[in-house]
Amino acid sequence: MDSQNKTENCLGWAARDPTGVLSPYKFSRRPLGSDDVSIKITHCGVCYADVIWSRNMLGDSIYPLVPGHEIAGIVKEVGSNVQRIKVGDHVGVGTYVNSCRNCEYCNDGVEVQCVKGPVFTFNHIDVDGTVTKGGYSSHIVVHDRYCFKIPNNYPLASAAPLLCAGITVYTPMMRYNMNQPGKSLGVIGLGGLGHMAVKFGKAFGLSVTVLSTSTSKKEEALSLLGADNFVVTSDQEQVKGLSKSLDFIIDTASGDHPFDPYLSLLKPNGVYALVGFPSEIKFSPASLNLGMKTFAGSVTGGTKMIQEMISFCAARKIYPQIEVIPIQYANEALERLVKKDVKYRFVIDIENTLK
Repeated sequence: MDSQNKTENCLGWAARDPTGVLSPYKFSRRPLGSDDVSIKITHCGVCYADVIWSRNMLGDSIYPLVPGHEIAGIVKEVGSNVQRIKVGDHVGVGTYVNSCRNCEYCNDGVEVQCVKGPVFTFNHIDVDGTVTKGGYSSHIVVHDRYCFKIPNNYPLASAAPLLCAGITVYTPMMRYNMNQPGKSLGVIGLGGLGHMAVKFGKAFGLSVTVLSTSTSKKEEALSLLGADNFVVTSDQEQVKGLSKSLDFIIDTASGDHPFDPYLSLLKPNGVYALVGFPSEIKFSPASLNLGMKTFAGSVTGGTKMIQEMISFCAARKIYPQIEVIPIQYANEALERLVKKDVKYRFVIDIENTLK
């Protein structure tokens, strides 16, 4: 049944200005269209993007702003054209909720590269002219193409971080064939993204080395996450000992850092994939050319890859390390995220705490 004339009040938490402080906020979601799915949100992961746009760090925030693009929940209503998804299904919504659906990238299931640009899940203008509002809210209405089935035996709280943190590292790993058992992977940075790169690396049968500035993360990297090696990057001797030993590197660090020392760790023909956003990238051409190495950038992923990743995680029982929090703790969580004080992803329990 379509709900063309129905608007349902939605409760969320929003930032009102660049202080980024979140507080309760009521608004209306769009009516359910024939291709739409209405989702009762149960959980939403907390991503650094929530900090960036809540605090207008890029100068383009539209207030009131409801953040959140790692959304998991249960389908409560579907439009008349929707066949793939049923009421009661567990689903996820990631970093975008629309695209042109006509260009070569959309046709290939890589909507994140849509030539007209994907419509992001919050703080973006949707096709109907409204501003998108994210998952720090009670429900969301999304075109069914941008909803991903989550197996019933996979916890919704664990599924939420897959929709951004998980797919951001899974995409380059699959694109550059970092799933070859016996090969070696270096992971720079051990936060929400980095810890998922370690988990995927181990699931793919790789030998995984964590490269971190923080000695305090060594024990968990090795014992909890299953990394094979841990190198403190401030120790030049340790770093030199890894020279030309890695087939792949996933760099999740957004703080400024040198690239030449890390590129020297790659074997000839090695691949370095950057998914973080430092203020600049600078390295000697010799670091790349002499070893015939590849340096690549990557963001999240297309709908095809996201669904594949969720199914892979469910089949292999790969779960993010999460700290489940009430919505009332969201402001403290964002502060802790800025201080890198989280192991390894906050997930908001929307269902039980958003009242």
